[in-house]
Amino acid sequence: MRILIAGLIGAIVLFVWGMVAHVALPIGEMGVKLASNQDVTITALQGAADKGAGVYMIPGMSPEQWRDEASMNTFQDKYKASPYAFVVYDPAGNPSLMTMTAPLVKQFVFCLLAALLAAWIMAAGNVSFGTRVAMGAAMGLIGWCSISLPYWSWYRFPLEFTIGQYLDSGLGMLFASLPMAWWLGRRRA
Repeated sequence: MRILIAGLIGAIVLFVWGMVAHVALPIGEMGVKLASNQDVTITALQGAADKGAGVYMIPGMSPEQWRDEASMNTFQDKYKASPYAFVVYDPAGNPSLMTMTAPLVKQFVFCLLAALLAAWIMAAGNVSFGTRVAMGAAMGLIGWCSISLPYWSWYRFPLEFTIGQYLDSGLGMLFASLPMAWWLGRRRA
């Protein structure tokens, strides 16, 4: 029950911090840009993303082409100085533009899952408040190092966006760890 309550407390803090980071602060928009001619871009995507919903790297090559040295060399020579895009494409559109209820519910569930896992780890052993907070902070940093930094390195996500991801989720886990560590460290009556 201690872990469940600590997870719920952490989920609320994570959720509220995410709201603050995206609504009140510019953290959620760091590195995000809007295309100036969106209608032309959408039309081009509809013609180019012929395999349906998915993540498209433009320019990109299939795994088979990467295994062929001649194809790889031709590709690199042709596109080494061209623009690059990493596009999440869904031809069905984005229903969350109409109502944010479903994405907000999902976000809270994701926060709850993360906080429950963090609480479970933080509850292991007889450790101090500071150690529990450090454990939570480390979990936020681990997530950022294992997801956001590789996206920055491999897929060329902007550094500003990558830093924003840490400020959003990494700091969120640190903030959530404070009340979670306090709750887990309370003496039971």
